[in-house]
Amino acid sequence: MEDRSIALRSLFLGDIFHAASPNGASLICLVTSIAQDVIIARTVTSQLEFQFDRITGLAEFGAEKVPCSINSVAALPAEIHQIMLGLDRKFRFETDMEKLKLTKDEIRGLVFVGEFYENNQL
Repeated sequence: MEDRSIALRSLFLGDIFHAASPNGASLICLVTSIAQDVIIARTVTSQLEFQFDRITGLAEFGAEKVPCSINSVAALPAEIHQIMLGLDRKFRFETDMEKLKLTKDEIRGLVFVGEFYENNQL
């Protein structure tokens, strides 16, 4: 648990990490704030906000209190990190459904992230 706690404490504002839920949800998260005991992050695509415990990496979401857990904090390659930041901005601010369609680079980035985090778990 100590190694996990150290890895979670290595996250900084603007970092991207991965979390998962027992219901199969895959959550690509952007750190938006860090406090003493909590990592506040939002999902890049659905813009859901989570408050993860900074020691355990656990969070709950919604009225059903669906559990989720950070399972990778591995740093993405710079190009993929930039694609994820672009997706975050796109899904945060764009309202035109036509403009929300994924580009080839965005699809490539999401496919990469899926495999990358699968191979770089805590």
